[in-house]
Parts: sequence; structure tokens; C-alpha cells
Amino acid sequence: MRMDASSSSGPMPRVIHTGQALVDEVIEVPALPARGQNVMASSVAQYAGGAVTVLLAAARLGADCVHAGAVGTGPHGDAIRAALEADGIAASAPPVTTQDTGVCVVLVEPTAERTFVTTLGAEREITVESLATASAGPGDLVCVTGYSLAVEQTRDPLLAWMETLPPDAVVVLDPGAAFASLPTQVRDAMLARTDVWTGNAEETTDLLSASAASVSVPATGREIVAQAAAVPALLRDGAVAIVRDGAEGCAVSVAGETRYVPGFPQKPVDTNGAGDTHTGALLASVATGASWVDASRRANAAAAIKVTRRGPTTAPTADEVEKFLLNV
Repeated sequence: MRMDASSSSGPMPRVIHTGQALVDEVIEVPALPARGQNVMASSVAQYAGGAVTVLLAAARLGADCVHAGAVGTGPHGDAIRAALEADGIAASAPPVTTQDTGVCVVLVEPTAERTFVTTLGAEREITVESLATASAGPGDLVCVTGYSLAVEQTRDPLLAWMETLPPDAVVVLDPGAAFASLPTQVRDAMLARTDVWTGNAEETTDLLSASAASVSVPATGREIVAQAAAVPALLRDGAVAIVRDGAEGCAVSVAGETRYVPGFPQKPVDTNGAGDTHTGALLASVATGASWVDASRRANAAAAIKVTRRGPTTAPTADEVEKFLLNV
């Protein structure tokens, strides 16, 4: 299993995402309304979101990207395809002709806190055959989201397809809030094939609690460092774990060594898509030859830039990240 793209002289690994591409309807509100009440929004905008956010971040930092998930037919599906094509990202599966892509309504408060309501649409219409159109090969970074595993319609074909992957394909799990509460057999099956865990502190806490894993935090240490050190034991042999803590940065566990990688605190205007931007930048950096620790620093910078911009698809370019790092 190749875990560092710089260790090979072969073709650059691709970033392949199997998750749901949705249209984000982002609505800024002064506060969430009480149940049954109304609130006046200050703005509304539509963006291609979900898996698209990860892929755009990866493409803008130099990765060759493929969306292996399903895209519908209609205005929402058209918006997804346009966003992918604008950044040179291939959609490998044929369009779903029977329905349009779904929507995620994102309510954003002045603190940048987000609340979500998600519909189901064509993005759930995946099969083993449609996923296979991505032609995942050795070294490719294959992204899986826990939200795909939370719904039987996407879970079953996804797990079946993963059994066909080459042993050296690198499976990257972005767990989301849903993962820890999945049935034990589903969670264990996914973890057994996971080469890279990239989740936030809350998601990782939930996983370790559900797995009854022991985490020891030194009095002078950071909890995310202890968490990152504990996660690889639950994954495939040789796995990498990244645990994010927002503006504080992240912890990275590679080959038995765990390090804290500081973040770059900013005044946020919109945190929607920050975690996905971090994941995309992380994988692009690894695909283009960086170590996991160096890639995590670049991902921290990309996420820091993103939160100063409105909308989930505002990930920075490689040049913007390099300029940012030169000035911090």
C-alpha cells in the first residue's frame, strides 16, 4: 500500500470522490427561527457543494480529479456538471436521466455556525458499475464519505465496489457526523479498508467512544494529538490519521509518529466547506508529492483562506496557498 505519492516514479495519483454532489442553497440568517416561526434572511446563494467542494480544492492545488458519484438531469445536475467542468474535473459516470440532483439548505448565522437540511435525489443513484467507471488504480486516492454509508441505497453498492479496488488504492474516509452511529458491522467493514482517516475532533471522539478505544491525553498535550495516535489501530495496517480542530489546526499520525500541525486563525465570514477544502488540499498535496505532515500544513492554510470567503466552492489556488504561507 503506497501512502506517499513522492515514493513512486509512476504517474501522479488521482483524487477520486465517490460521495454525493449536491447543490447548496446557502441562506444567511440573523439567528435560527423558533419552531414554527419565521426569520428574514439577509442573503441567499446557490453553489455546487458536497463532493464538489473537495474536488475543487484538490484540482485547484494541482491534482487530477474524478467525480465517480451520480449526477442528475435538470438544473441542479447542470450546475454540478458546470462547476466540475470549470476546474477540469471529470465526471466518470453517465448522467442519471430519471431525476435531478438534490439540494442541501445551509442556514448560516452571524457566528458562521451552520445548520443543514438535505434532500435526496439523483446523487444517491450509484451502482457498482457506475462507480467502476472511475477506473481506480494503484495509488489513487479514493474518497468515501460517511454519509454514503448512512443510506442503504448508496451504502451497499459502495461497499461492494470497494471490494474490487486494487490493494494499493488508497481509501480515504471523511466520516462526517453520521459515521460513528452506523451499525457496528458497517462501521467495521469500512474501517478495515480505510487507509486514511480525516475527520474533525468531534467525529473522532465519537468514533473512539463507539469503538471503546483508549485515549490517553498528557496533562500538557493536545487531545487531537492523542486522538490521531489512537485512530490508526482501528484502520487498515499502515494507515494515516488526520484529526482537525478548526482554526487550531490538525494532528497527523503517520508510521507510528504523531505530530501537531498548527492552524492559521482568521476572522471567518463563512465556514461552510472549510473541512472539505482541507480534505481536498490535503489529498492534492500528497498526490503531488508532499509528505502527510507538509500536506496538512498546506491544507490548514487552504482552509484558513476559504473561511474568509463566502460559499463552499471558494477554495484557493496553489499559488494563493503558497503566497499565504510565505506571509504567515
